[in-house]
Amino acid sequence: MRIGPEIARKFFLSANVLLRLAFVALLGVLLSQFFVAAARAAENVSAIRIWPAQEYTRVTFESRAPIRHALMLVKDPDRVVLDLEDIDLTSVRNEITGKLAASDPYVSGLRAARNKPGVVRVVLDLKSEVKPQIFTLKPVGDYGHRLVLDLYPVVPLDPLMALAMRAEGDVKSIGIPTAAPDAESRPGMPPSLTGRELSPDARAAASEESSRQYSPGAEAPKANTAKPPRSADGAKLSVDRLITVVLDAGHGGEDPGAKGRRGTYEKNITLMIARRLKTLIDAEPGMRAVLTRDGDFFVPLQTRVEKSRRIRADLFVSIHADAFVRPHARGSSVFALSESGATSAAARWLAKRENDADLIGGVNIDVKDRHLAQTLLDLSQTATIQDSLKLARAVLGQLGGVNTLHKSHVEQAGFAVLKAPDIPSILVETAFISNPEEEKKLNDEQYQEKLAQALLRGIKQYFARNPPLGRPILASAEK
Repeated sequence: MRIGPEIARKFFLSANVLLRLAFVALLGVLLSQFFVAAARAAENVSAIRIWPAQEYTRVTFESRAPIRHALMLVKDPDRVVLDLEDIDLTSVRNEITGKLAASDPYVSGLRAARNKPGVVRVVLDLKSEVKPQIFTLKPVGDYGHRLVLDLYPVVPLDPLMALAMRAEGDVKSIGIPTAAPDAESRPGMPPSLTGRELSPDARAAASEESSRQYSPGAEAPKANTAKPPRSADGAKLSVDRLITVVLDAGHGGEDPGAKGRRGTYEKNITLMIARRLKTLIDAEPGMRAVLTRDGDFFVPLQTRVEKSRRIRADLFVSIHADAFVRPHARGSSVFALSESGATSAAARWLAKRENDADLIGGVNIDVKDRHLAQTLLDLSQTATIQDSLKLARAVLGQLGGVNTLHKSHVEQAGFAVLKAPDIPSILVETAFISNPEEEKKLNDEQYQEKLAQALLRGIKQYFARNPPLGRPILASAEK
């Protein structure tokens, strides 16, 4: 059958129309995808924050949606290269401007540029080789989606070695000869701890301490005749070893803690009080204090406990500034761990809020220590809790002379940061930062000093009645 010219013409016209319609539809889909992608890129980055510390430097990228990324390490010179997909370059450049501190121990430079369409490349120039960890966090609290890059030193900081080096100075101050100073610094050690070599005795003590690994079933050191730094009447006593008190400044870095009406952040108040208390303790014969953080950076709860156990601390004191939904709540409180639930609904609520610090601060759950996790879940530590209650009562009694007490007795709850099974541990809520009057007091330097002195008196009162356990001899003092 022959097809006439008219039929053929109509057929080709119809095909042409269909092709045009298909092309317009495809173009519409492509344009739609392009504009959606462009809109998404324009709103992806809302904040970039950098938290430098000797322990590690953290860089956080916050956005309204999860950020797809790729990480590379580049040598000669050392750099960390981070590719961010669907990110607006201008917003990244604006956010990183002025954020890098010259004192950052690991990062010397930070810049961003377009690597290819749809990809922004962020380059971190390094001062030394690092071990990076990168992970994402879902929205929590006031934060949106976060991409977190942690830069750790290749040689982790050893808190026990730092203490040993400090003990070396104490031994030298009482006339025991030491080895000649070593001008070379050790990789990963903060500048204040480098530049000298340990004596054989101090090195041996550090090695013995470092080799001892704690486990949930580990036996606690047995008591000996170690004496407190002073007797009840204040007379000096001989010291068989230095008593170590770990001071934990609550929150830090990405985790600001509570916020007062005047804009005061809990993390800043706790660090100021902890530093003051450390100065007072360090001035006491035979005593020393160690901070879990000495700067504005985040420390996971389990790391605070782990550090205390590694240095075989005698006490652990976690310092906080309470908050409540109503501004009239006021007063100081002291808490210990509970084996059988919280002693009040308020204590349970507070423990949950403090335990949520890891969610807000940001923990890489892929690198948690399983053995430590078992330790934190082990609540069969009756003896330690009893010692914690004794310490808590002594501290609470002293705080009552400085501030109103929120509760006249020690409360208990399941605070994760108090779960070291072999270290008496307490959590002190110095005052309610949510109370405008107490927030004003907490910002006063003289009031901070009074709080620190009250905490010291409580600690000394505890040791006067409960001599510390025996440990390797690190120093001695004259009567």
